[in-house]
Amino acid sequence: MLRLDAVRAIHFVPSLVLLGAGLAAAYVKDLSVFFTSLFNVLPTLVLLMGGAYCAVYRRQRELFLMLTVYIAYFLLDTQTDFYRDNGRVREDAAVIFHLVCLLLPALYGLYGIWQERTHLLQDLVARCAVLVATAAVAAGFEQSFPEALLASLAEIRWPVLHGQWMSLIQLAYPVFMGMLALLVVQYLRAPRPLHGALIVGQVGIFWMLPKTFVLPFTLNIMCSQVMLMIATAVAHEAYQMAFRDELTGLPGRRALNERLQRLGRSYVIAMADVDHFKRFNDTHGHDVGDQVLRLVASRLGKVKGGGRAYRYGGEEFAVVFAGKTAEQCVPHLEAVREAIAGYGMHLRDQSARPLDDITGRQRRAGSSGDTVTVTISLGVAERQGDNRSVDEVLKAADQALYAAKAAGRNCLMVHGLRNRRGAVREA
Repeated sequence: MLRLDAVRAIHFVPSLVLLGAGLAAAYVKDLSVFFTSLFNVLPTLVLLMGGAYCAVYRRQRELFLMLTVYIAYFLLDTQTDFYRDNGRVREDAAVIFHLVCLLLPALYGLYGIWQERTHLLQDLVARCAVLVATAAVAAGFEQSFPEALLASLAEIRWPVLHGQWMSLIQLAYPVFMGMLALLVVQYLRAPRPLHGALIVGQVGIFWMLPKTFVLPFTLNIMCSQVMLMIATAVAHEAYQMAFRDELTGLPGRRALNERLQRLGRSYVIAMADVDHFKRFNDTHGHDVGDQVLRLVASRLGKVKGGGRAYRYGGEEFAVVFAGKTAEQCVPHLEAVREAIAGYGMHLRDQSARPLDDITGRQRRAGSSGDTVTVTISLGVAERQGDNRSVDEVLKAADQALYAAKAAGRNCLMVHGLRNRRGAVREA
């Protein structure tokens, strides 16, 4: 099932920045001694640091992706060093280069779509076995039948599809395209920073190989950048796990705490709570409860007026407005409250879940099944008067929220004001 609604540009931005930096550095002609020395050791440093990070956190897929790229770098770097020192290529340069062009995208794509399994030791052994077997077979053919292997790799099997622009063996192109397609499908089914980085990394490898003997340090730079993309994606996902709520997609409590420390002298905090949430869970089950939380989160996440929504915990949410007054924020919060209250949520049968958003909207439009109405209560507090610290404003917003609950729910209360805003809907 494709999850197009979860596709995010931020999943690609860090990797695209690294790719752009690598392309720019590769075209620099005159490098200082410092950068020349740096590029010589950079792939090894990146592997050691990124590999250690992946090993500590048991990210085996990422570790083997980096190992695959580094092994290809080592094999080709030996060839380019010989070429720079002697002005000619080694006798085995052609067959080694063609093997790398074929096996690097294949193994990169394979490890990229190879998800970790529950039994990490078995998973580790299986990944090692694939890498060792591939290397052993390739080395065996290269040592025993070098001329026959070179002729087979360089053979043009589909003359109609062959173009003068092709700088690699013809077999490399369908392997690249096939693995890239698999990585794209993987991302669309499970959009996440690592899957986005793998796509960009495959593109970087595809650009790098034809330039290996043409542009100095292209191999060192791009292999380092691809490994950095993988390590950066791991760090990005670790940040998301720590600061973003997985169920709702909103920033979590830790992100809220950091945000509260950076607020200025004027701000508003609103606390929102789903009315009768326990009843939803008890009556319809936790799956429906999760649907309710996602619904509320999606509406709060679109609040206007400069507000930023966070999941505070359980069925409670917080909305922060920086540089605003309560009077400015209340209309925007009221609009969200009314939008939630006016939305009839059709209960889904998880076994018959639609494959895409369009089908889901069509089913909801023509559905005659059970429908539930969700409402929220809101408490709003502004930094002023006795509420000087963040903790005091949060406490005041909580008090206003309790007042909204006591007033009948589905309404908004502002701390320090007796009148309530919003109609009370009978539960």
